[in-house]
Amino acid sequence: MEPTRHPRYVRHRFPAEVISHAVWLYFRFPLSLRMVEEMLAARGILVSHETVRQWALKFGQGFANQIRRRIPDIGDKWHLDEVVISIAGKKHWLWRAVDQHGAVLDILVQSRRDTKAAKRLLRKLLKKQGVAPRVMITDKLASYGVAKREIMPGVEHRQHRGLNNRAENSHQPSRRRERIMKRFKSAGQAQRFLSVHDQVANLFRHPANTGAADRRLARARAFQAWAEITGAVTVA
Repeated sequence: MEPTRHPRYVRHRFPAEVISHAVWLYFRFPLSLRMVEEMLAARGILVSHETVRQWALKFGQGFANQIRRRIPDIGDKWHLDEVVISIAGKKHWLWRAVDQHGAVLDILVQSRRDTKAAKRLLRKLLKKQGVAPRVMITDKLASYGVAKREIMPGVEHRQHRGLNNRAENSHQPSRRRERIMKRFKSAGQAQRFLSVHDQVANLFRHPANTGAADRRLARARAFQAWAEITGAVTVA
């Protein structure tokens, strides 16, 4: 008897294992859609890069939402930073918040780098996380201080470029993806892609300062969680 297909994949020709693997490759590694197509072809799975793109659009955000619910309690120290990105020849700003463990809390693509944009980021963070941090660490951008006083007045705020390396380093994978994708085509595309990309990275993030055995255990748990999230069948 054929195993019952996960309802998420009804009307799809390929099984959950193939679709989830393609989505994982695309969001986990700096690969183009055509690279994912070729990697699947090497395993005898003939699927077009456009199909991979459609799978990423259809399933990516749902997977990311489930990952977010599974991530352990976030840290009480938030690092916020913003970097410029070029979209269709226009300057935009990618705002990102991470905790002291390196887990990405949220990202927000905006056309401005001002107090209004900083307030929007803080409101989104509070809504998603449901709790304010103990400490907020940012660079010297004055907009953070103004927004913090209005949105999170009781939170300690430290402004020092040298303290914010964790947030700045968190931008590096996004930069690599931006190059692979030959820049984002729109602010909406950047927001959608990076919202999924960062949550997948959170799931497969290895604990710092641990041995090989602990890293392998963490990776095995991440693969198990991914299989459960995506509805793929795991092999014992």
